[in-house]
Amino acid sequence: SVFLAGSIDMGTALEWQKRLISTLLPYPLTILNPRRHDPGVWTMGQSLDNPVFVEQVEWELDGMERADVIAMYFWPGGKAPVSLLELGLAARARGSVEGGEARRKKMVVCCPEGFWRRGNVQLVCRRFGILCVDTLEELEEEV
Repeated sequence: SVFLAGSIDMGTALEWQKRLISTLLPYPLTILNPRRHDPGVWTMGQSLDNPVFVEQVEWELDGMERADVIAMYFWPGGKAPVSLLELGLAARARGSVEGGEARRKKMVVCCPEGFWRRGNVQLVCRRFGILCVDTLEELEEEV
């Protein structure tokens, strides 16, 4: 299974998920895509009192934990604060601390030139032994 983590930016980010899904469709695997196209999803209250919000976030966290591979993309035109949070969670769970043993589940991060926190993303990936690539083409190849 592959979880598509990364930039959504309240629906304004490049729909990179479509491209990766079309590349992965020929393979026998489950693709977990958190991007939703429901009307109003981007304006729903982000509160524990909102059951739709809670269900979405719990589904995403469960999906990231269970997926065999996490493919993460940071769109240069956005901020992706939730994706940065998810990178930190997943890096600790899936990466290896310098000199340590690699964990069994894979993660690949794509952080193109121009993303506002590219250096931070690259440093987290380096510290935890997670492959960080520059282009969507490289992300497709590595997944």
